[in-house]
Amino acid sequence: MSTRLQGRDLLCLKDFSQEEILQIISFGDKLKLDAMAGKKERYLEGKSVAMIFQKASTRTRVSFEVAAFELGAHALYLNANDMQLRRGETIADTAHVLSRYVAGIVARVFAHQDLVDLAANSASPVINALSDLSHPCQILGDLMTIREKKAVLSGLRLAYVGDGNNVANSLLLGCARVGMSIAIACPKGFEPKDEIISMATDIATQNGSSVLVTNDPIVSVQDVDVIYTDVWASMGQEAEHEERVKIMRPFAINADLLAYAKKDAIVLHCLPAHRGEEITDEVMDGPHSVVFDQAENRLHIQKAVMALLLC
Repeated sequence: MSTRLQGRDLLCLKDFSQEEILQIISFGDKLKLDAMAGKKERYLEGKSVAMIFQKASTRTRVSFEVAAFELGAHALYLNANDMQLRRGETIADTAHVLSRYVAGIVARVFAHQDLVDLAANSASPVINALSDLSHPCQILGDLMTIREKKAVLSGLRLAYVGDGNNVANSLLLGCARVGMSIAIACPKGFEPKDEIISMATDIATQNGSSVLVTNDPIVSVQDVDVIYTDVWASMGQEAEHEERVKIMRPFAINADLLAYAKKDAIVLHCLPAHRGEEITDEVMDGPHSVVFDQAENRLHIQKAVMALLLC
């Protein structure tokens, strides 16, 4: 196993090269095949991983905990409400102490700056398990799934339809890095951050792909290989849910919109899904959907990330 990534933080995909991203994906493929063959790869035997969760989670928490266990590590789930952070201890002090106990810190936070502060003060690698800015491990698993289904990444075209959130930000950077063209369709006022769009555009240009941001979902999905969506109101936006549904109704992934994509297009959703809102049952449960394969691959890519960064 390559040690080139050992000791690195994973906060945002912009910090990783195409070669490094493909290395993580390929190692995820290997670990998946090993698991299917019943082969145990305990790369983190005897180590401990701290998991700080400010936000509720199903897939991210379970996939990281199971991944740590299968790699031979002990995962310590730390609910932010139960930590001294709630009583005024600084993130810097928390990072200094935890990194003397554990091989790595996995953190799911509201503010991305919390991750930056953790990483700046931790002697152990910090892995972003979701922030308001980015969700890099999700997108690594997504790219693994796309390559699994399409055999390649470079040259493919992906459309993301819905809210320009943290997932959209990371998709922009991830697709650009691996040479995939990406079209983002959002209602006016819901586009991804300008600095992310600009950064992704520059990276895509270097890799022979393109970035398009549009307010027309039909334009985005024309002749694409992959369609991707996410919930319209993320955690912390529950009060806006009803208004967001009204605005984003034309951006639902349904059979009519899917018809504009390639006949063999695949559909992804990072889950949880609000069926009947951003995606219909017909699409979610239909032949184009790879949503549950995508969810499974979160486990394998989480194992790859931890094995490569924390060994």
